[in-house]
Amino acid sequence: MKQTVRRIEVSGREIILVGTAHISKESVEEAAEVIRTERPDRVCVELDEARMRALSNEKDWQELDVVKVLKDGKGFLLLANLVLSSFQKRMGADVGVKPGDELKEAARVAESEGLPVSLVDRPLHVTLQRAWAKNNLWGKAKLLATLFSSAFSDEELSAEDIENLKEQGAMESMMEELAKYLPTVKAVLIDERDRFLASHIWDAPGNKVVAVLGAGHLAGTEALVREIGEGKRSSDTTDIASIPPKTVGAKIAGWAFPAIIAALLVAGFFTGGAVTSAHMLVRWLLWNGSLAALGTIIALGHPVAVVTAFVGAPIATINPFIGVGLFSGLAQAWVKKPQIRDMERLATDVATVRGFYKNRISHVLLIFFLSSIGGAIGNFIAVPALIGGLFK
Repeated sequence: MKQTVRRIEVSGREIILVGTAHISKESVEEAAEVIRTERPDRVCVELDEARMRALSNEKDWQELDVVKVLKDGKGFLLLANLVLSSFQKRMGADVGVKPGDELKEAARVAESEGLPVSLVDRPLHVTLQRAWAKNNLWGKAKLLATLFSSAFSDEELSAEDIENLKEQGAMESMMEELAKYLPTVKAVLIDERDRFLASHIWDAPGNKVVAVLGAGHLAGTEALVREIGEGKRSSDTTDIASIPPKTVGAKIAGWAFPAIIAALLVAGFFTGGAVTSAHMLVRWLLWNGSLAALGTIIALGHPVAVVTAFVGAPIATINPFIGVGLFSGLAQAWVKKPQIRDMERLATDVATVRGFYKNRISHVLLIFFLSSIGGAIGNFIAVPALIGGLFK
């Protein structure tokens, strides 16, 4: 039996796991071959409904409304999704395979053979938002740095390199590196999803099940399926199936900056009078607005978006439910309205730095992101600057 295929026989059931690389031509062929050979009662694939729909409908991006995305507060989520998909697409370009082709092929073959299909992965937006919510500030910074370094990396993998990724030694080494650098992300992206996949594979109807999943989940999912089958653990995943609510500390932190800034301005008034307080207010407005505007300039935003970022940053600080990126992003989308061709080319354009700036949809998201980062840095700098103003 191949190293990428694991056969589990427990409690009178047979579960066959097929580990794949999401940009591997060999994985596409292997997934189809195992399904046709084994003729299981059911085929499970590592997809959720949204990702399955995106793979099945390549024109799905044409229905994207970036303005609605920003208003719904999903700008960071969409940006992360685009970055991840562009990295995988670039890695698979030289071998003629698109990310997820083996999962799409597994579902297609199963349907053509008259076999029922179950989608057993956790929704991607839940996974990404859990990874973000569970990280501290330093972890969030490392996560963003990793995402963007992968997006704009010029690394190329050969077909042989991609196949080697499925080997047990290489995969364990990668998991260890991820655990050291981003332990919380590894826990959410790998460990939690191993458990989610194992539980939903076990709960899938049928005595003989073939499950097609990424090789990075193979070892963990195999162990967990055995434990569930032997009654050593429950298949309930309620605790990891949703976005964790904000803690009291996180809710308080959202109001921390406006409260601190207001307190400092009041202190300035009582220690130095209205003039001192006014000078401190101007200093805060300049730090906060200027760096948000600078972020928009770095993103090559339209002058209207730059001015909007400058004016909107202080408003966003006062109301933590609104981010400055919403103001600057909407301004850019209003001045440079995304067109049909931007929607058609989005998945391709985000694979390069130039394309990211050229495509009006991804450009709006870049402005949203960089202006938000600039405004946040401005606030961090402004607080010590205001404190210094009190003692002048």
